Amino acid sequence: MPKQIFVNLPVADVRRSTEFFTALGLAFNSHFTDENAGCLQLEDNIFVMLLPHDRFAKYTREDSVDSSAATEVALTLRVESREAVDALVGKALHSGGSAFNEAKEQDSTYSRSFQDPDRHLWEVVYMGEPQQLARADASLEREDADPVTGVPLIG
Repeated sequence: MPKQIFVNLPVADVRRSTEFFTALGLAFNSHFTDENAGCLQLEDNIFVMLLPHDRFAKYTREDSVDSSAATEVALTLRVESREAVDALVGKALHSGGSAFNEAKEQDSTYSRSFQDPDRHLWEVVYMGEPQQLARADASLEREDADPVTGVPLIG
């Protein structure tokens, strides 16, 4: 069973990306962060490696996606409240990110999304209190919702 997850993202400028995510209040793991890579640590075992395009290319045989023309991945961060959703997205927009979609609300779920300076898609979601989630279980089976989180799909 895996012990950690590392999501690798190509970026144009490691320093700019590190400054952007630091402005959001997110932390970097100093053991894996230097001028050649930024290691964003979301939880004890969840990391996002921000790698220059040439270094990222060493890990894959294929070209990386041009994130200004296509979405390679959507990263979702679950937070503790609606206010935390708005606060984190507000920091992203103030720090050089761009809004991606309007806020979405369904049952006990509230989400907003943004793109970082390299145009990677980030969604921030509040999924409600446990009793609200129990009532919203039916939305997990909706065709227009993510099968894991129940968050309405972008569309």
